[in-house]
Amino acid sequence: MSGTRKEHPTLWIRSTVSSSLEGRTIIIGVTGSIAAVRTVEIARELVRRGADVYAVMSEASMWIINPMSMHYATGNDVITDITGEVEHVKYFGNMGEADLLLIAPATANTIGKIAAGIDDTPVTTFATTAIGAGKPVMIVPAMHEDMYDHPAVIENIEKIKDWGIYIIGPRLEEGIAKIANNDEIVLEVERTISKNILSGKKILITSGSTSEPIDPIRIMTNRASGKTGEELALEAYRRGADVTIVHRNTLGFAGIKEIYVETASQMTEDVLSELKDSYDILISSAAIADYTIDASAKKIKSGEELCLKFRPTRKLIKEVRNAYPHLMMIGFKAEAGVDTKELLRRAEKTLEDCSLDMIVANEVSEGGIGKDSNVVNLINAEGKKRLHIEGKKSLIANIIMDEIAATLLKKDNK
Repeated sequence: MSGTRKEHPTLWIRSTVSSSLEGRTIIIGVTGSIAAVRTVEIARELVRRGADVYAVMSEASMWIINPMSMHYATGNDVITDITGEVEHVKYFGNMGEADLLLIAPATANTIGKIAAGIDDTPVTTFATTAIGAGKPVMIVPAMHEDMYDHPAVIENIEKIKDWGIYIIGPRLEEGIAKIANNDEIVLEVERTISKNILSGKKILITSGSTSEPIDPIRIMTNRASGKTGEELALEAYRRGADVTIVHRNTLGFAGIKEIYVETASQMTEDVLSELKDSYDILISSAAIADYTIDASAKKIKSGEELCLKFRPTRKLIKEVRNAYPHLMMIGFKAEAGVDTKELLRRAEKTLEDCSLDMIVANEVSEGGIGKDSNVVNLINAEGKKRLHIEGKKSLIANIIMDEIAATLLKKDNK
């Protein structure tokens, strides 16, 4: 019944984005940088992914934001002093409840104290305890660039990195070492304390459209946005994989390697070259152009009829399969104007012809391209398992990664 919920209203948003952090307890340490105004947003993004979030604040941080802001953001009481509850031990002692200490933002002062083992604020006391107990600690620096460039600050950051502490960012802009983007912070949190079921695996993903030049100004391309490929890259990274994405977009996450290409030929050449570096999996989700032309070196005059002679492009998955016969490969098949039976027939033929491990097929005339959601059919060559998936592309990426992980587990157990 309406009005009977007893939990804090903030917790009503829990797991509304995903369940990637469900069952995890995260302590956010807030220190006296103006970037503390961002911590409310970060806390809520963690809650939206299922985490239980608590805040611990230094006195200096309370000049920037009121503890009530963090109470609102987390749905939990805020720690501003160490009391008889021995909060630092409760959460980060050997039997502590917390999974991660995230200090965001972290000032030069706080970083220096952590490096020196000084704990004279609630935040640094939490850090000393967590580091001593071997619990994960993530630090997100934020300060003026001149402070960040100080030799002692650089030395302190390198020192705590050597202890296994994760450093996220900063972004150097406008003379400021700015706090990392929220999306990057949340992604690194997920990778650090989620199920790292793809840890140690190298995954190469092709994504989005290619473009074929007609002249120095005009190109031929298609409507593929690259959203599915980007979600696959994020989900693979979230699960602990080393990820490279080949595309003509920009994803912008420091932990994910990006290779920029324009044409179908460039994509094929770069993928073949990159795969020499011992990859475990190729996910070919890009909508690679089927045709190209010999481009004009000069701009073609407008206002006249134009006849273009097309020639087929190389087939990436066939060339990769010939070059790497034992590589795990997942292909994508997009069709338009066919019913489900014919879509699946064509997908299974490609699955067999290219010796793929899986294929993801969808009919695009009704939607999918350029949208946040899609309807796809996944066929796993392992027993010809079929899955029909409808929903956001992030959900589709999640299920595809589940299937990849399950297939890898079966292969490893053989």
